[in-house]
Amino acid sequence: MKSNRMLIVAVLALIAIISVGSCAAGFLDFLGGQPDLDGQEVNLAAAASLKNVYDDELIPMFEEKYPGVKVTPTYASSGDLQTQIENGLETDVFMSAATKQMDALADEGLIDNDTVVESLENKVVLIVPADSDANITSFEDLKDADGTIAIGDPESVPAGQYAKEALTNLGIWDAVEPKLSLGTDVTAVLNQVAQGSADYGIVYATDAKSTDDVKVVCEAPDDALETPVIYPVGVIKDANDADAAKAFVDFLQTQEAQDKFVEYGFTIHE
Repeated sequence: MKSNRMLIVAVLALIAIISVGSCAAGFLDFLGGQPDLDGQEVNLAAAASLKNVYDDELIPMFEEKYPGVKVTPTYASSGDLQTQIENGLETDVFMSAATKQMDALADEGLIDNDTVVESLENKVVLIVPADSDANITSFEDLKDADGTIAIGDPESVPAGQYAKEALTNLGIWDAVEPKLSLGTDVTAVLNQVAQGSADYGIVYATDAKSTDDVKVVCEAPDDALETPVIYPVGVIKDANDADAAKAFVDFLQTQEAQDKFVEYGFTIHE
C-alpha cells in the first residue's frame, strides 16, 4: 500500500513539473520569446528589384536570427511570379513590386489577407549609360530622343506598367512606343542600359543605385504616376511552414530590416 502511495505522489509531482514548465514556456512567449522554428523553410517569391537587398543583407540576417530556418528565394517580375503561384509554385511568402499582383492573388484566395503589409515605396527614374553624352534632362525629352528606350514589359512587369503610365500621362507614349525594347523584368532593363544595348531606360531608383554603369537623369514627375510605387508582402494561404513564413514577414517590419531597405534606396511606406 505504501509503495502505491509513493507511486501516486511521484506521478503527481511529475505532472506538476510538466505544468510548471508549460506555464513558464507560455510566460516566455508572452515576454516575446522566439517560437521554435527549427527545421522549417521559407520559400520566398520576390520581385527582381529586391534581389540585392535580400541576398546581400536580409536573408543572412534572418537566418542568423533563426539558425534552424532556411530561406530559399525566387526572383522574377511580379507578374511572372503571380502566374507561377497561380500555377502551383511552392512558395510561402510573396513580395510584389506593385499592389496589383498581390490584390489579384488575394481575390483568388491564395494569400492570407491578415498577413499582408504594404511595407515599401520606390521611385521610378530615367537612366542612361554612365558614359552617355545624351542631351536629355526629363522624361518628356524621350519624345525627340534618338535611340532605344528599355522598359519592362507592361503586360507583366510592374516597372514597365509604371513606365507606360508615366509616358502616357505625359502625353508621349505614342511617340516613344516604336523606340521601345521590352525587358522580362526590371533587372533585364537595367542590364540593357548598363551594357549599352539600350540608350535609355526606365527603372526603379533602387536598381539605378545598385551599379555604377548607369546614371540617373531624373525621377518621374509626381503628376505622371497616379499611385505611388508600393511593395506589399504577405504569406501564402497554404504555406507549408506558416510559422516561419509569418516570422519572416514580421522580421521585415523590424527597425534593423527597414534600415537595410533604406540603405538600398527604398522608402518605408507609412
